[in-house]
Amino acid sequence: MNIRIKFKKYGVMKFIGHLDIMRYFQKSMRRAHIDIAYSEGFSPHQIMSFAAPLGVGITSDGEYLDIEVNSTLSSKESIDALNQVMVDGISILEYKKLPDMAKTSMSLVAAADYLVYIKDNYTNPFNLKELEEQMHAFYQQPEILITKKTKKSERVIDLKPFIYDMKAVEYDGKPAFFLKVCTGSSSNIKPELVIEKFYRFCEIPFEPLAFQIHRQEVYVSSEEIPVKGEHERAEYAEKLSLMKKEYAEKGLEFPTFFTLGELGEDIL
Repeated sequence: MNIRIKFKKYGVMKFIGHLDIMRYFQKSMRRAHIDIAYSEGFSPHQIMSFAAPLGVGITSDGEYLDIEVNSTLSSKESIDALNQVMVDGISILEYKKLPDMAKTSMSLVAAADYLVYIKDNYTNPFNLKELEEQMHAFYQQPEILITKKTKKSERVIDLKPFIYDMKAVEYDGKPAFFLKVCTGSSSNIKPELVIEKFYRFCEIPFEPLAFQIHRQEVYVSSEEIPVKGEHERAEYAEKLSLMKKEYAEKGLEFPTFFTLGELGEDIL
């Protein structure tokens, strides 16, 4: 049985890197008595994968990991069991059953929402109205070019096609940035790249340590078929067609993205 777990990461746990988070969850599954499945062979390991690794220092309300279990309690009982063994800084939010032939969340990730705000001990150079005006002017550019460096080379890319939404919002009574950007294995745009380019556009010095990045949610493209197998894919395609028809009948626009959690169902 395939399970998708949603959790939040906050407080001091934001300083714990992805590999240590993986090890932490492996131990937590045993402590919570989750009947997780193990791989076969000489070195068995828990069958577990994470959707989109979170950078050190970033907090989140929308992290996902997939596991395979031999048996399971209800979603509520499993969430309670896991939260009883969680440290302060990690909370389990969802525990949902996926279709038997579901693709892993890692292979499905297409976008993510971020809230970016300036920390209390740094000066904010904008009020909300100024930030709205500058962001509008920034996004109206025909191109937003940056030089992206890798270990072996560097190349110029246009950020604009990978920024799905960008607006000024109010957070804790202060102006902040909301970004929906392309995320995943094929194209992964870090929010700090967008903010740095925006500050250069405004001709304001950019201080990376001044910003707190908070991931709010992770998405899959609504056009993606999230299951493997010819029969299963055909069934999902039919379901997708019916959903589009229902939206059209109600005069609603079909969403571009679904959250990763929407692809699963609660276990009663």
